[in-house]
Amino acid sequence: MAATAPADVLPDPCPTAADSSPPPPPTPEELVARAVAPVKAAFLRPPPVRDTPTNEESRASGAVPLEKKSKRQFRRERKQEQESVSRLCVAVGKTGKADACKYGASCRFSHDVDAYLAQKPADLEGMCPFTVLEQSCQYGLTCRFFGTHKDNHAPSENHEINPLSKDIQKLLWKTKYKFPRASAQIKHLGLKEVMKIKANATTDDKRADHDNPDVSCEMNGDDKTESLCSPPVNVEHDSSLCEEMDNLGGEPLVDNSVPCVGPRASKKSKVEGDEIHKNAADSHDTKVYPEDPSLLNGLEVPSDSTSSCRVDLVTTPHLREKKIIDFREKLYLAPLTTVGNLPFRRLCKTLGADITCGEMAMCTNLMQGQASEWALLRRHSSEDLFGVQICGAFPDTVARTVELVDNECSFDFIDINMGCPIDVVVNKGAGSSLLNKPMRIKGIVQASSAVTNRPLTVKVRTAFFEGRNRADSLVSDIYDWGASAITIHGRSRQQRYSKLADWDYINQCAQKAPADLHVIGNGDIFSFTDWNRHVSGSSKISTCMIARGALIKPWIFTEIKEQRDWDITSGERLDILRDFVRFGLEHWGSDTKGVETTRHFLLEWLSYTCRYIPVGLLDVVPQRLNWRPPSYCGRDDLETLMASDSAADWVRISELLLGKVPEGFTFAPKHKSNAYDRAENG
Repeated sequence: MAATAPADVLPDPCPTAADSSPPPPPTPEELVARAVAPVKAAFLRPPPVRDTPTNEESRASGAVPLEKKSKRQFRRERKQEQESVSRLCVAVGKTGKADACKYGASCRFSHDVDAYLAQKPADLEGMCPFTVLEQSCQYGLTCRFFGTHKDNHAPSENHEINPLSKDIQKLLWKTKYKFPRASAQIKHLGLKEVMKIKANATTDDKRADHDNPDVSCEMNGDDKTESLCSPPVNVEHDSSLCEEMDNLGGEPLVDNSVPCVGPRASKKSKVEGDEIHKNAADSHDTKVYPEDPSLLNGLEVPSDSTSSCRVDLVTTPHLREKKIIDFREKLYLAPLTTVGNLPFRRLCKTLGADITCGEMAMCTNLMQGQASEWALLRRHSSEDLFGVQICGAFPDTVARTVELVDNECSFDFIDINMGCPIDVVVNKGAGSSLLNKPMRIKGIVQASSAVTNRPLTVKVRTAFFEGRNRADSLVSDIYDWGASAITIHGRSRQQRYSKLADWDYINQCAQKAPADLHVIGNGDIFSFTDWNRHVSGSSKISTCMIARGALIKPWIFTEIKEQRDWDITSGERLDILRDFVRFGLEHWGSDTKGVETTRHFLLEWLSYTCRYIPVGLLDVVPQRLNWRPPSYCGRDDLETLMASDSAADWVRISELLLGKVPEGFTFAPKHKSNAYDRAENG
């Protein structure tokens, strides 16, 4: 018979009630330590259960269809769209008269007004944005608010600056735009020409044949062809030349100075916003015309113009003699791809932003005359301190782009992006890949700063690979190379957004920077306390650039200026969205195409605003950028809807402002959160 176990070691067949009770909920401090937002228990709810949607539900929720269309299908649909009566002629739509088009029967668009009105969707609720401004709507019959139009013959006033001139675009298309200052500066610095150059003019009556490849040349020091060459638009970079360029060294030509071309005509100050836009149409009067008629870029020189620009090089004045912008303690809205469009920047200006910067534009696309890329340089009259941001891989490309933009655009400073982590940019040798090529950075900054009198700024990350910080080695020299400010994003390219920004390293860089170089910090600014922590009287950081914080809650600029955590209501947030929609309709248009473009960018923005947690729902204030929000409900239905991470709910919010989405509408956010990338991918 087996011996029984002692009573003190027998298992308890029935656990007590105390043992079966659930563990106590975590404290707010424990949640914060785990990077979970400490939402008050009264607002917590179980996560919603989402069944697998059907095809119809997927289309309604904005999911991307699984079936891909062939090129033949795209061509067929494009032809059907061109033949559709919905493509009403612009002239006919504006006047309402079928005979208003000067092309008549040869016009590609429809002139059938009755057929267009029969298929036109119903007008949207609200007033036409141009009627509100007491101006005539330029979209006429095609406006989605046509019923609210009044007999107002006041012309529509355009408050946007930096349009792409058709004449300039044609010169860029034909590779006939001249870059005398940039080309001379590249040669003077001893940098190799990476872009192939075509001869666009010859002496006497002999003209170069642009279709003959034998006349093309590379500007590697040939004095005879240098002034006759201009960069093409579609070129491939020579990697061997790039390696040679990266090995170039040497000291600056003049201590504490930046080599440049000859003297240029003085430009009007762009700091005072009222003075910039009072005579915006006269902005071309400040252009520089070279003495050589062959370098006029096809433009007519005013008879009373006495300004000139010599191609021979002279030493430029010290950087302090150039125009200076004081960035200290100014609220700087970062250049944001896709969402940082003109209507969003205009909205942030109304909420307290001081400095705005356009979206990143690629140098090669600008030099090709791409209208979509030049649209990124557009500026609204309310942007009184405005910069443009460009991105390129080689000194000659960037320098020519700087000269081009400097001639044709109105801005206060130009920023060169050397920190973009996107693969398509990095693989071309631009963006954050330049952090591995310090001598190329030197060539880009020296050549670019020499061709413009406006301030040049540089934006970088801490490093390309995690743990190999490089930014501190740049701040000690970049001022002497010609930059007036450097923005340091406290993350590496490999890190992306997986960890908090390293502000200790940003402060180390600021300590090494020259006294006259503005150091701007970037990363995780999400409240006025974050701002105060980094921008203080003892800090050498001039200001902070606000990026994702402005996307999630654009009223952060108001919070910083008023030094408070704004417990904004859902109605106030909807009013901010309504202002964005109004600005978008003024910018993209109030016709069907403009309405849907505005809706698209609104949805892109809503994919960020859903991360905001109202102040009144938190146990710990303020919210941090790295907190993961639990499933919660708001204080009203609209606040709950705004907290949803479902694209279907974002579409519903857009329908509150822009009416029902068209049939077959789909949406998927362009930007997705990035995990920690593999080391071999950088």
